Order: sequence, then C-alpha cells, then structure tokens
Amino acid sequence: MPPMPTLAPSPTPTLDALAAFLKAAADPLRLQVLQVLGSNSFAASELSALLGLGQSRLSHHLKLLAQAGLVEAKREGNTLFYRRALPNWSDPLAFAHAHQAVFDAVDNTQQQPEVQEALLTIEQNRSALSQAYFEEHGHISQDPFLAYSQDYHELAADMLKRALPANAHSALEIGPGEGQFLQQIAPLFTHLMGIDRSQNMLQAARERLGKQKISAELVLGNWPHNAPAQQFDAVILNMVLHHLAHPADSFIAAARRLKPQGLLLITELCEHQQQWTSERCGHIWLGFAEEDLQRWAEQAGLVPQEAQFLALRNGFQLQVRSFRQAHPSAP
Repeated sequence: MPPMPTLAPSPTPTLDALAAFLKAAADPLRLQVLQVLGSNSFAASELSALLGLGQSRLSHHLKLLAQAGLVEAKREGNTLFYRRALPNWSDPLAFAHAHQAVFDAVDNTQQQPEVQEALLTIEQNRSALSQAYFEEHGHISQDPFLAYSQDYHELAADMLKRALPANAHSALEIGPGEGQFLQQIAPLFTHLMGIDRSQNMLQAARERLGKQKISAELVLGNWPHNAPAQQFDAVILNMVLHHLAHPADSFIAAARRLKPQGLLLITELCEHQQQWTSERCGHIWLGFAEEDLQRWAEQAGLVPQEAQFLALRNGFQLQVRSFRQAHPSAP
C-alpha cells in the first residue's frame, strides 16, 4: 500500500491576511473607489453618485477596503468622509509595498469620462457655499470668530525667511485678501503676485499696497484652475485650503508653480469639530490633520521642512507649515 501523501501545512496568519488584502483589492468597483479617492475625500452619498452605486452595495465595498487598511473614514461635523489610508511601513502585516502598488496602479489608469464629469459637479456643489460666503462677506480675515491675520502673519513670515532659497525674487499668494501678508513680505521679493476670487478684496489690496508704493500683480481667478503659467520661489496659502473643494489639488498645482528648491508655505486650521464654521464662514472642511497635509505634499513631490503650531484664544489651533520643491517643476 503506497504511503499517504503528507498534507501541506495550513496557511500562516500572514498569508491569510495577505489573501484578505488581495481579495479586497481584486474587484474593479473597489479599484474605482480607490481611484476616485486618489486626491480627495468624499462622503458616502458623493461616492454613490459618482459611481452609480446604491448605498448598501457601496457600504459593502467600503467595509472590505477599510478592513484591508486601504480606506479610512474621517468625520467632518455630522458627515463621514472616506479617504485613502496611508501605507503602514512599520507593520509587516500591512503589506505597505503592495498597498502603494495598488494606489500607483489606479492612479496611472484613465478615469471614465462620466466619473470625471461627476467629480466636476461635486466640486461645483462644494464650492457654491464657500463662493456665496465670499460674495456676501468678502475675505475670511473679516470674520471675528476665527484667526485674525495678525495672529499668524509674523510667524508665517519668519518661517518663509528662514527657508527661502538663495536669490529668491518671486512669490505668489493665493487668496491675499486685503494684501496684508504681501505687504509684510514685500522686502523679500522683487516680484509679487496674488490671485483671489473676490474683486472687492483685490481692490482693497491694490489700495493698501499702492499707499505703500509696493508693486504687485493682482489677478481675479479661482485657484488652482486659474494658476498662473510662470514659476515662483514661494507659493503661499494662508487660511485658504478649508475653502477649497479639492485641497489636495492645491499641493499639485503649487508644486508645478515652484522653481527647484522653491517653498510652499501653508497656514491652516488644525482639525476641529466646529460645524458652525461651515454655516457661518463658508468653510468646506473643518480644518486638517497633520497627516492630511503631509500626505498631499508627498503625493505632489514636496518635502516637509518646518511645522509650528499656534493656539488661539477662541479655542482654535493653527498650523504653519513649509514644504520644499526638491525636483525640477513640471511646466
């Protein structure tokens, strides 16, 4: 009688976990979810509309992606927003290389035209509230409930001075408001530019800078869609990201507008749960966690430089961060 064959050993917990990870990624709809989440966070209702999926079916896919560590949820007020989870390079069971490979693969795949159109609709809907606020009230610096410009301008200007590349001469500020920060940093540059979507604020900035005999090119437009063609030594966004439908896009646009070794300077609210800021101040996002800004910067090819935090008397906390363009910028 021939000997009985030896049974193969049971899969190890590591292989079981890897199989679960690969199973979660091995579905065209789930890959499409990951593709859509590549540069922004979306509520379940937005993802449902984007992908033409019913809520129950979408919830099933999101649950599997979350269990695999590919997706995570973040609460903004009363709404859960889903986003990609960062690869966990310190945990061998997180399969960080496979995790990143999945993201790279979907990012290099063309989105369907109907999904691109749906993304544009969501962006327009998100921007409507913020735009209405600006049209009625002007710039956020006029809002007494949040940070006044004097709360953070000196800190931001000092960080900019420390990190500016040698022989820097040009700077672009997004949302310059009444021009206070451009006025403060004017001695550092020979060419200043500001882009703002409020004509009233641009006029106020022209008057302020004109009185100080400061020359600046101030243009009406929406960032990043109307990003100028030229490149700069510094791009500055002070208290702007939480008004933008796609904040991650700002990092990509800024990286393309920076010269080699150029600096991106960002002042932003830290993550909070004050929902009234959406209703009273036109905010789309309730601040940002540190890892949000760092992830978007890394995706844009920017290298973190310095971070400082400032607690305000009203309970909010600000973060001032700088990121460097380490490689030649794309045209």
